[in-house]
Amino acid sequence: MAFMPAGRTPRPEESADRYRSPGQWPRNTLDDLLRAWSLRYGPRTALVHGDTRTTYARLDRRVDRMAAGFRLRGLRPGQRVVVQLPNVPEFVATVFALMRAGAVPVFCPLPHPAPEVSRLVRVTEAVGYVGPATYQGFDHTAMAADMAARNPLLRRVFTFEAPGEASPYGGFSTDPSGCHYFPLGSLDSPPGPALAQSADQVAFLLPSGGAAAGPVPRTHDDYARRVRAAAESVSLTGDDVYLAALPAGSDLAFGRPGIVGALSVGGTVVLAESPDPAGCLALIEREGVTLTSLAPADAQHWLEVLPTVRADLSTLRLVQLMDSAPPAHPTLTGRLASALACQVQQVFQTPGGLLTTD
Repeated sequence: MAFMPAGRTPRPEESADRYRSPGQWPRNTLDDLLRAWSLRYGPRTALVHGDTRTTYARLDRRVDRMAAGFRLRGLRPGQRVVVQLPNVPEFVATVFALMRAGAVPVFCPLPHPAPEVSRLVRVTEAVGYVGPATYQGFDHTAMAADMAARNPLLRRVFTFEAPGEASPYGGFSTDPSGCHYFPLGSLDSPPGPALAQSADQVAFLLPSGGAAAGPVPRTHDDYARRVRAAAESVSLTGDDVYLAALPAGSDLAFGRPGIVGALSVGGTVVLAESPDPAGCLALIEREGVTLTSLAPADAQHWLEVLPTVRADLSTLRLVQLMDSAPPAHPTLTGRLASALACQVQQVFQTPGGLLTTD
């Protein structure tokens, strides 16, 4: 079993068997499921970001080569790597590549302040960090160097640069603390033999939502089952187009049903780096988006902007409204449903696994 935070224990075998026996828990890891989806839906568009469109086959090849690159850079099964990336195709590829390499991604929202990111690195005993070189004026590479100086286990930093950009720090380098820096795009190696892994291993760690609490572990089998249940609850099909407006590393956007749910049925994921209504509403029209997820504050902003934006939103059939307590925003739900002419589903969830919908 991979890393399990102190105070958290695996589900007892007798309890787990109740889910495995009737096939409710798949026996494949999430990255193996991606491989199966790529074989089934190969030429279909899996990811859209700006003008870039990535097919299922290309995404899986990228994951294979990136996983080999991670292993070549010294990552070992069970080691933790903090992933702090915007909503870009590299987020999806990185998370699945780390899982395919046997490592455990630790999801970290971009807005997290540096002390919280450093704490996350420390409590998970992370050996690696993946983040942008710089993003919206913040120097993530400098933050990583400071974390490496304070955390002796952190010895690999992988920096993401958007196409056409270059890191001010250059390419491969090593700092005085002995931490090595690699461009994320350099992780491109011929894949070797597939790593034997078990579906009951921890797939990734989710933010707990509380500064004092530790991250929440999710196993491959448990999370795959929850994704499938969430996809079924909204009648997700291969014709659906999911707009990831919330951070891709949030539980709702990643797999409730979110990114993983859309990929599981052969749908398309459109990645928006911000929930800004002007950009998102234009994406809904351009890509024929059928469902998305929003935080209440974002939904309120959409309502304020809608009268001034001309966009054909007729393809949109469902908006999931994230909430911390059910049902906290009945008025907002009704107004959003009326303004967008679609169903609005209020979702209450916890990182530990509880999910309820109205």
